[in-house]
Amino acid sequence: MLEIKNLHARIAEDGTEIIRGLNLTVKAGEVAAIMGPNGSGKSTLSYILSGRPDYEVTEGEVLLNGESILELDPAERASKGIFLAFQYPVEIPGVATMQFLKVAMNEQRKARGEAELTTPDFIRRVKEAAAELKIDMDMLKRPLNVGFSGGEKSVRKFSRWRCSSLCSACSMRPIPASTSMRSRSWQMASMR
Repeated sequence: MLEIKNLHARIAEDGTEIIRGLNLTVKAGEVAAIMGPNGSGKSTLSYILSGRPDYEVTEGEVLLNGESILELDPAERASKGIFLAFQYPVEIPGVATMQFLKVAMNEQRKARGEAELTTPDFIRRVKEAAAELKIDMDMLKRPLNVGFSGGEKSVRKFSRWRCSSLCSACSMRPIPASTSMRSRSWQMASMR
């Protein structure tokens, strides 16, 4: 569960306060979407949650499963499942998606003090996640993000979250064209 209590935050460089008294609770299995016009604090919130250093919390707390994350560096937050995923991930020719997933999963497991997955266990988990998300396994055999459509990149992102059994995930992505194309929404999914 992610709990944000009376969060106040500002840009560290110039002191501009962006978030004033935000409260949010996202329980396990829930998805929260925060929408609003440009400049309303959506990106600032995602940067604060992921640990970007040029944003400063001046009041309040952020708890993940009852533990404060505000003093953790970005790598520690990522190992707990709080990280920023981008709408347009970089294409990386020569890096197999499956290998990337295996390394990412095992790094998460190592950070939690768990044993690395064997190749058969890893393949089983990926197949289960692919079936659950209705992903063609051929997509996961391609180089990382190379030639993927926007939808395929999103599916790959969700497959990583699902395979890793992460607690939470942050994603910046545009909201539907039926609203404002200049607005963005921030989504957080609590995965367990």
